[in-house]
Amino acid sequence: MVSSRGVVIAALVANGAIAIMKFIGYLLTLSPSMLSETYHSISDTGNQVFLLIGLWYGGRERTRIHPFGYGKAQFFYSFLVSVLLFGIAGWESANHGYHAVIHHESAALSGTVDLLSVTFPAVYVNYAVLSGGLVFEGWAFSKAYRNMSRQIEAHEWSGFVEGFRKTPDVTTLTALTEDTIALLGLGLALVGIFLTQTTGNPIYDAISALLIGIMLMGFAVALAWQNKRLLLGESLPERDEDKLREVVREMDEVIEIIDFRSVYFGPDNILITADVAFDPDLDTGEIDDLITTMEETLMAADPSIRKVYIEPEV
Repeated sequence: MVSSRGVVIAALVANGAIAIMKFIGYLLTLSPSMLSETYHSISDTGNQVFLLIGLWYGGRERTRIHPFGYGKAQFFYSFLVSVLLFGIAGWESANHGYHAVIHHESAALSGTVDLLSVTFPAVYVNYAVLSGGLVFEGWAFSKAYRNMSRQIEAHEWSGFVEGFRKTPDVTTLTALTEDTIALLGLGLALVGIFLTQTTGNPIYDAISALLIGIMLMGFAVALAWQNKRLLLGESLPERDEDKLREVVREMDEVIEIIDFRSVYFGPDNILITADVAFDPDLDTGEIDDLITTMEETLMAADPSIRKVYIEPEV
C-alpha cells in the first residue's frame, strides 16, 4: 500500500508539472499535438487524485455494512480512471487531431517567440517542453516500473504481460500504464513536430495528435477490462490457488478437498473458503483444532489472505 501510494504521488507531481509546461508551450506555438499532450497530462493529473482517493478509501476498517472492508474501492477508482482516460484525454486528443488533419491546422513552428525580450524559434519551445516532460515522466515511470517488477518477481510471473493480466494491485498497474503511454505520447509529439519543422507540412503534427488520442483510447479500454475482472470478483491466479490447495492437501487428517475458492476483496485482501473432508475418526474438538491450524497455515502461506472459512464435510 505504501509503495503504491509513493508511485501515485510521484506520477501526480510529474503530471501536474508537465501539464503546466505543455499548456504554456501550446499557447506559444499553437501546436495540435502539444494541445493533445496538454489534455493528456491534465487528465493524468486528475487520475492520480482519483487513485489516491481509492487508496485512502480502500484502507478504511471494515464495518457492518462492508464486513470484508473497502479494498474494492481501489478497483472502482482505477476503473473510473480508465473511463476518464478514454472520455477526456483520449477522445479530446483524437478529436482535436482529427480536425487538425481535416482542416490542415498549422502550428507556429516556423515563426519566432518573444519571451522576456528574448526572441527564438517557436519550435524550441515545443522541444524544451517535451524534453522536460520526458524527464518528469521517466522519473515517475521508473518508480512504477520498479514496484511492478517486484510484484512480478514475487509471484514468479513470466513478465509484464502476465503481470498486467494477473496483478490485483490496480493502483500501480494504472500508474504504470499512464506513465508508459505518456512517454509514448511525448515521443509521438516530438516526431510529429520534428517532421513538420523539417518538411514544412503541418500534417505530421496533426497526425501525431490523432495517434496520441487513439493510443490513449486503446490503453483505456485495456485498463478498464483488467479492472472489470476484479470488480466482478476474480479468484487468485490458478498457480497461486493450486499452491494453497496443496497446503491443505498435505495435512495428514485431510481426506479430500471437496471445494476450494478464493476471491479478491482488495489488492492485499483475499478471502478463502474451502469444503474439506476430514478423517472420520476425528472427534469434533480435534476437527476444530485442525481447522484453526489450517486457517493459520493458509494465512502464513500468503500474507494477503485476511479471512479463511473452512467447512468440514463427511
